[in-house]
Amino acid sequence: MKAFPKRLGHFLFALFFFPLGTLAAALPNILFILVDDLGWSELGCYGDDFFETPNVDQLAAEGMRFTDAYAPAPICSASRASFLTGRTPARTGLEFVVKRKQDKPALANTRLLQPPFTLDMPLEEVTIAEILKDAGYRTGIFGKWHLNEHYKAYQGWSPTHGPRQQGFQDAKEGFGAHPYSYQDRKFGSYDKGEYPQDAVTENSIEFLKENRNHPFFLFYSSFYPHEPVHTRCQWLYDKYAAKPEAKGTAGDRAMYGAFVEQMDHYIGQLLTAIDDLGLRENTLVVFSSDNGNSPMYQYRNILRGGKWDLYEGGIRVPLIARWPSRIQAGSKSSIPVHGVDLLPTFLEIATVSISKDRPIDGSSLVKLFSNPNSSKWQDRELYWHFPYYHPRITLSRPQSAIRRGPWKLIYFYEDHSVQLFNVERDIGERNDLSTARPEIASDLQSSLQTYLQTSYARMPKPHPDYDSANGGPIQR
Repeated sequence: MKAFPKRLGHFLFALFFFPLGTLAAALPNILFILVDDLGWSELGCYGDDFFETPNVDQLAAEGMRFTDAYAPAPICSASRASFLTGRTPARTGLEFVVKRKQDKPALANTRLLQPPFTLDMPLEEVTIAEILKDAGYRTGIFGKWHLNEHYKAYQGWSPTHGPRQQGFQDAKEGFGAHPYSYQDRKFGSYDKGEYPQDAVTENSIEFLKENRNHPFFLFYSSFYPHEPVHTRCQWLYDKYAAKPEAKGTAGDRAMYGAFVEQMDHYIGQLLTAIDDLGLRENTLVVFSSDNGNSPMYQYRNILRGGKWDLYEGGIRVPLIARWPSRIQAGSKSSIPVHGVDLLPTFLEIATVSISKDRPIDGSSLVKLFSNPNSSKWQDRELYWHFPYYHPRITLSRPQSAIRRGPWKLIYFYEDHSVQLFNVERDIGERNDLSTARPEIASDLQSSLQTYLQTSYARMPKPHPDYDSANGGPIQR
């Protein structure tokens, strides 16, 4: 019974596709590399020389680096759904991480009631993979999915709501070399320069080999550098432990540095395979992160906040694009862009037209590839919606946000307060200008509310058992 709405959604979403040439092989390949919990500045090419990330740095040197790029959400499942659909969490109704049926959304003593957890990305959502598959692409995903209720095991793929039900023809489940796959947290026997084999990367390379003569969309969905943070390479850990910056920091900064470099190594293997197979010139490579970094591993981050909140530290992420025939090497764009922009970008280069009957929130970045700081983008509005609490992170309370040009406003649902920042001048969001510039705050708040209403966003509601006078539950 669910197949018909799905086909109807495809019909409405992708009306036509026209190859660039008479051969399907002329269509550009697309490689989307999405890492997990990597902070905005935790790469050498984004200014932190503690982390040694030569492969991603080289990718940036060969393409375009976006300085003001944003994840769709401050947490992974919501972001991943938005990357794939081009629709913000406010529109998809998937604003949190997917859970199990028995998990309860309500926390004790909260002022507001959160919306119920969404357990699966709805099959009615139409993904990049579904559209590109219909346009003649071979589609593959390896690594993290996290868009269905955990099936049998942590992050297990659902047989009804997994990648294969959302357009991915080639898909292999597994954690690869990530510590999710082992429990002992011990070092292994690896010589200097040697790393554990990573099945996620190996499966992705095999996909490239099998489809080298066919247009493909490969979603390389890395688990790195998400917790648990651990490398089996003693030599790699020792290298970072010897760095002066690793001394006296909370947590184990040396382990985190080693973990980020291990992530970079596997990405390097993937990019080398692209070159070895002769695919570089006709492949758009996009690299990004699903949200900001974990507060546990923030060190020199100049951004405020982190994962689970809508300050810059939670949503500003690295974004790099390389496409030799269309993007100038070493270029940089300071235009604010959003994860929902990737779907229309990928569809434009695949020459797929989008039906306006199914609303999306992104805009294609293709014009920015040739004009990286076009003034036509300056007044575009970007939106975020996070109507939840987190049990351990105090900044994480129901909130929404909007950015227009240099201005960013965050709205907090508990007390209906706002904070306004000029993030071009105040990237650390230290100076709240909502009182000094009330006209800007009011205009942005009005635009945000209009967007949330028209996208049918789910809202937190007053808790019937909360005693606002005493700051706790009503005693009955």
